[in-house]
Amino acid sequence: MPSLNEVRSTFLNYFEKQGHEVVSSSPLVPRNDPTLMFVNSGMVQFKNLFTGVEHRDYKRATTAQKCVRAGGKHNDLDNVGYTARHHTFFEMLGNFSFGDYFKNEAIPFAWNLVTKEFGIDKSKLLTTVYHTDDEAFEIWKKVGVPEDRIIRIATSDNFWQMGPTGPCGPCTEIFYDHGDHIWGGPPGSPEEDGDRFIEIWNVVFMQNEQFEDGSMRALDMQSIDTGMGLERIGALLQGSHDNYDTDLFKYLIEASANATNVDPYGDKNVHHRVIADHLRSTSFLIADGVMPSNDGRGYVLRRIMRRAMRHAHLLGAKDPVMHRLVSALVTQMGAAYPELRQAQPMIEETLKLEETRFKQTLDRGLKLLDDEIDGLPEGAALPGAAAFKLYDTFGFPLDLTQDALREKGLSVDIDGFDSAMNDQKAKARAAWAGSGEAADATIWFDIAENKGVTDFLGYDTEVAEGQVIALVKDGMQVDKVGKGDSVQIAMNQTPFYAESGGQVGDTGVLKSETGTVRIIDTRKAAGVFIHFGEVTEGQISLNEGAVLEVDHDRRTAIRANHSATHLLHEALRECLGDHVAQRGSLNAPDRLRFDFSHGKALSDSELSKVTEDVNTFIRQNTSVETRIMTPDDAREIGAQALFGEKYGDEVRVVSMGQAATGKGQDGQTYSLELCGGTHVKQTGDIGMCVILGDSASSAGVRRIEALTGQAALNYLHDQAATLASVMASLKSQPSEVADRVDALLSERKALSNEVAQLRRELAMAGGAGQGGGEAKDINGVKFLAQVVTGVSGKDLPALIDEHKDRLGSGAVLLIADTGDKVAVAAGVTKDLTDKVSAVDLVKAAVLELGGKGGGGRPDMAQGGGKDASNADAAIKAAEAVI
Repeated sequence: MPSLNEVRSTFLNYFEKQGHEVVSSSPLVPRNDPTLMFVNSGMVQFKNLFTGVEHRDYKRATTAQKCVRAGGKHNDLDNVGYTARHHTFFEMLGNFSFGDYFKNEAIPFAWNLVTKEFGIDKSKLLTTVYHTDDEAFEIWKKVGVPEDRIIRIATSDNFWQMGPTGPCGPCTEIFYDHGDHIWGGPPGSPEEDGDRFIEIWNVVFMQNEQFEDGSMRALDMQSIDTGMGLERIGALLQGSHDNYDTDLFKYLIEASANATNVDPYGDKNVHHRVIADHLRSTSFLIADGVMPSNDGRGYVLRRIMRRAMRHAHLLGAKDPVMHRLVSALVTQMGAAYPELRQAQPMIEETLKLEETRFKQTLDRGLKLLDDEIDGLPEGAALPGAAAFKLYDTFGFPLDLTQDALREKGLSVDIDGFDSAMNDQKAKARAAWAGSGEAADATIWFDIAENKGVTDFLGYDTEVAEGQVIALVKDGMQVDKVGKGDSVQIAMNQTPFYAESGGQVGDTGVLKSETGTVRIIDTRKAAGVFIHFGEVTEGQISLNEGAVLEVDHDRRTAIRANHSATHLLHEALRECLGDHVAQRGSLNAPDRLRFDFSHGKALSDSELSKVTEDVNTFIRQNTSVETRIMTPDDAREIGAQALFGEKYGDEVRVVSMGQAATGKGQDGQTYSLELCGGTHVKQTGDIGMCVILGDSASSAGVRRIEALTGQAALNYLHDQAATLASVMASLKSQPSEVADRVDALLSERKALSNEVAQLRRELAMAGGAGQGGGEAKDINGVKFLAQVVTGVSGKDLPALIDEHKDRLGSGAVLLIADTGDKVAVAAGVTKDLTDKVSAVDLVKAAVLELGGKGGGGRPDMAQGGGKDASNADAAIKAAEAVI
């Protein structure tokens, strides 16, 4: 089992042997792309080589590039530590060609590395190509990938662009299949977001240049850009589905455990994972000259550092911890990245200082306030900049500062505070825009800042009036839209729920005096609710009033599913244990889906118990109540926080059901959760809940899908109708159906086996078709060719073996006419395989039968065709091969 260091070395050595220059990783702060906050891919340092602006003394390169993604569209900070593959820091392995080799070399390079150097089972791999890239498709076939494992993708997932203009081209990827025990489908399928099929390699063919007018031309210098995440491929090679289960992360996690005296793999493991990941990003950023600050890159660094330090605090660390872990990181990665070892003293000092400051935030903030007051002229207000510094740096809200000053008869310069806040927003905007976020996303940032965020009214009503504060069409703000236009509308207030917390966005109608819009989805960005719709009548203008009406039946079904999810969550905890925690959910109008932490499938009795408990509390028909509380107060009374939700100073706490030993202030509430979604008024409004089944979602996570209300009733009606039909066919009572079906299946299996045996015997006797059963002598080789009917393709290998045994030495070709298609098989006895190949015989015959391809071993091969009428020509083609 190779270590991550060995995987990295194997990769670089492989490409060095293929004539590539091993190029050191560039610093995390990009030197050649001001639009990026940090280097986030391997190609960044070569960007100017691809465009031809820069030239170097090599045309092939390979790197292990350090990358940070903690801002803009790649900001997954909140997921780090909680998922298997999210990181703030990662290493991207890559090989590059600058006008040297292209597809014919790049694809075999990738395939040979993955299957030979890394020894990954070919049968576990599949590839994707851009849907029009026939050239790449044929090359994958040539290297040995079956056609049914080469998937054409017609989306931007397989077409890479450096930006709106510039070099671009199709991609091809290699995916690893972790097996059907993990939920998910192959790329391009509806289940592609699952964890079963994981991308491990991406090759970009930079063959075009995109222009502003949308046109595209072939580049004079066609190039290659590849990427493979070291953490992901390392986990795979170490037999894990979790990047944090690799040798490097285990080493860092155990170092964190030793420093805090907390079990590395117990219930607080996530804290160690966060610390391990953030230790890497903060150390490498400091090594590359980034220092903690309140803006730009330094602000992002400080956020990451303080997040790690908070997790150390949650582990009970009383003294600074992070700086004590740097030596462990240097031990693991210092050889590959010498700058890390060189900067070790500075990294340790910076981390220790920042963590010490973090722990003394409150004391230092109060001291700063006193210092500012001491320097004030008599009667003067505290400068707004000082108040903002207390807020921004030490977390002092303005009202706390005002209270502290009020005791001394002083006030705050509010205008100065607002000015400082606006300055900080401008800096935040510059940092955010430089993170690589899509340009049109800045629209919502502007709208939130200039017009304010949306006020949600949908907890209490499904119909409300609002004012149009923004219209966005084709990525641009406009003043007016007309019939047929697709538009995104922002309102100052709305009853439409925006997708979040697993609940889908609302649909409905928006009507003004001048027009009507059908709303097909609602989402939010920067606090602004975005209504996606199409103008069906008239026109809609900026700043006009409108009535918004949510689809009542759809919202009702969604509410029922969301409330049932809460009851389901608590029922699972009661049945399986307190380790159960939400890991994702979907509350749609037609169904609910709930992912939760649990290590194995639920038994039939457990599923029955959970279903019974949920429906018991539905029938209880108690009121569903919501209260606004602080997060701390909510957790103090036992409220569960939902996975993926972010909570502010105030939260909505939803309670439902009464239990003798429950939660809440009265100790009798069954379900108590922090939730921003919409819910039923009474649990009885859910109607009923039917659990469809339990399946694996990812490692350590199970998934339950269920129906409620009318959908559940319809499902039960369908099941009852199906059972009635089966009973009628079997002439059985409900209690007898299972036994009757088992008996019929056993009988069918026995008859099927008997028929198959009779067909084989008939075929061996030469009576199942035409073509005779006598062997010919061709070029010194006994050759038996036969056309059979009534025999399936899967029966042919067994017949081939029997014929070979009878011949002793020779070759056999069988053509089975199965009606709608033709199956072909060939076999050659072992003594003749150096002279005649079964694969060649099949390929020759298949061509005459309207098929192509075919494959197998020299002694046994199979293929297929379409037209059995050319069987004689197929046999002659095989004879010609001999």
